[in-house]
Amino acid sequence: MGDVLDQSEIDALLAAVAAETAPPRPAAGAGERGGPPRPSPAETARTDVTQYDFKRPERVSKDHIRALHSIHDGFARNFGATLSGFLRTIIEVRVVGVEQLTYSEFIHSLPSPTCFVIIQAPPLEGQMCLELSPLIVYPIIDRLLGGSKSDLYIPQRPLTTIEWRLMSRLVNRALEHLAEAWRNLVDAKLEIVETESNPQLVHIVAPTEVVVFITFEIKMGQCAGTMSICVPFNTIESVLSKLTTQSWFGYRSKGASDDERRRIRRSLGRSKVALTAYLGRATLKVGELRSLRVGDVIAVDKPTSGELIVQVEGRNKYAGTPGQLRGRRCVRLTRTAATDEPL
Repeated sequence: MGDVLDQSEIDALLAAVAAETAPPRPAAGAGERGGPPRPSPAETARTDVTQYDFKRPERVSKDHIRALHSIHDGFARNFGATLSGFLRTIIEVRVVGVEQLTYSEFIHSLPSPTCFVIIQAPPLEGQMCLELSPLIVYPIIDRLLGGSKSDLYIPQRPLTTIEWRLMSRLVNRALEHLAEAWRNLVDAKLEIVETESNPQLVHIVAPTEVVVFITFEIKMGQCAGTMSICVPFNTIESVLSKLTTQSWFGYRSKGASDDERRRIRRSLGRSKVALTAYLGRATLKVGELRSLRVGDVIAVDKPTSGELIVQVEGRNKYAGTPGQLRGRRCVRLTRTAATDEPL
């Protein structure tokens, strides 16, 4: 509204509207007003108009959406690997989309009954929601209980107490990976507050409040379903500044801290592995093998000056020379052995 229309421009606009509704008339002569007809402001300047819905304000920018998509891509990969080991089958998890909408729209988009979990993540304020579709929940439960791979009937009922106990183990693993993915934003501890089968009964924020809706697809063989995470805007508002393009895409993963290195080294130090030193090989006939007695000498194919191959857990690792130390047979390691070096 930077320009103010004068009376002649207003008359021209009214005449243009009247010309669209009235039948066409011959154009007036150029000499009636002493010159050619003046073009309307609509013809001289066109202003680009962007629609804006006040019912759905865009409070999360596109840069933030892209950053959230990138964060949860990593979460999907790690969670899929954990599920594959947990269920002992191939599980694929991928991000379908990240969008913002109102809480009422999110709730009405969910089936009922479903697997609906309310989560809190201190020090973040408020609560969040995680929803697992029955299309993938019941195949996972069937797999955990030793079911077959035949077509599975999806019942339209809430989960039983035993089924909730089984799914809580899976949800806890998802929350661990989600907290790890969010660690660059906030060091939050995600915890289950409550479970519900009917999402219409859960009101963590006002119906018109803006939420970030993150959708995942989970595939297990021929079965597929969705997992959704709902994060209210007021919950992540305090960490949105860390989601800018420059700060997030310039991120590099941090190396292990000194405490973590010491803990890993201490755990590895207590581990036990099988170590085998091969003196050599010999070929005997069955008759010779049957006639062996205590004190017999077996000649091997390796000279006394040759090196022994030392294997760790069945893999070539070192080469060394035999000897004796404090009354015990021993091997002095001399070099690193090749993986395909003959024994």
